[in-house]
Amino acid sequence: MRQLLDRRLIFVTGKGGVGKSTVATALGLVAARRGLRTIVAELASQSRVAGSFRRPSEPFAETEVADGLYAISIDPQLAMEEYLRVKTGALGQMLGSSRLFGALAMATPGMRELLSIGKVWELAQLERRTRGADAYDLVIVDSPAAGHGVGLLRTPRSFAEMARVGPIAHQAQTIARTISDQDFTAVVAVTTAEEMPVNETLWLAGELERQGLTLEETIVNALYPERFTAAEARELAVLRGRTRRAAQLEALDVALWHHGRAGAQRAQLARLREGIPRAPLELPFLFCERVGSQELVTLADALELGLAPAAAGDPPQTTGSAAKAEP
Repeated sequence: MRQLLDRRLIFVTGKGGVGKSTVATALGLVAARRGLRTIVAELASQSRVAGSFRRPSEPFAETEVADGLYAISIDPQLAMEEYLRVKTGALGQMLGSSRLFGALAMATPGMRELLSIGKVWELAQLERRTRGADAYDLVIVDSPAAGHGVGLLRTPRSFAEMARVGPIAHQAQTIARTISDQDFTAVVAVTTAEEMPVNETLWLAGELERQGLTLEETIVNALYPERFTAAEARELAVLRGRTRRAAQLEALDVALWHHGRAGAQRAQLARLREGIPRAPLELPFLFCERVGSQELVTLADALELGLAPAAAGDPPQTTGSAAKAEP
């Protein structure tokens, strides 16, 4: 049975504010633990991954943030310059450095997305076009929020249909085939157990199906623990009605609020389970001010329990073991 980490390219998307970047990084830690040389690619010049590990980074640089785990912040302008340099040498370098050319290129609808996903595609190749760059076993993309994320996945096919011929059309066709290859690419949704994020996740699953893609996994982030049974919660409510001490009232209010929050989340979790084909993976709420490397390890531990374990005795996947995609 094909498992999530058997792929070479994973897009992680979801409604904004649900912890998508954090979950993508934790998934990268799980892959690195299994011996996969992994990179988390952030789009729109974000650089949260390196910051979580307190590692300095520069735009477009492949930075090692933990053993076997790398991060890159993809800037469309730099992606264009690299593409032109590889394809046309000195002329491309001159065009890439031209402000007018760059402005015209970036103004083309969808061009920024195509350049970004083109760099993602390049990272996932066994034979990379970036001079001196090593191959990765797995590329995890911290994609835009669900609506924009679907658009990002659709961009190469749209460009291929519009251009039809020429190098851009060929490149777009190649990327589109890679994305539609479910042995190579997977899509993962991150959500919280709240009404709007769950609604968006259910929409995403249906929209991907209409695009001929599959939602491979759904990860529910920030679940509150169920600390009390219904009977215990009723007892707490009775105690709250009897006490007059401020400290006790505050403690009971907090306990009852957490119980209500956990109950509401479980109701939304039930809705989600009814609407997606596979049971979601669950991650705990982290009671901390900032998610750093230690918190990411905690989330990676929880993810590893939820993901199907690697078969005993199986060697880790290596860069030489996957089928080569079309250059």
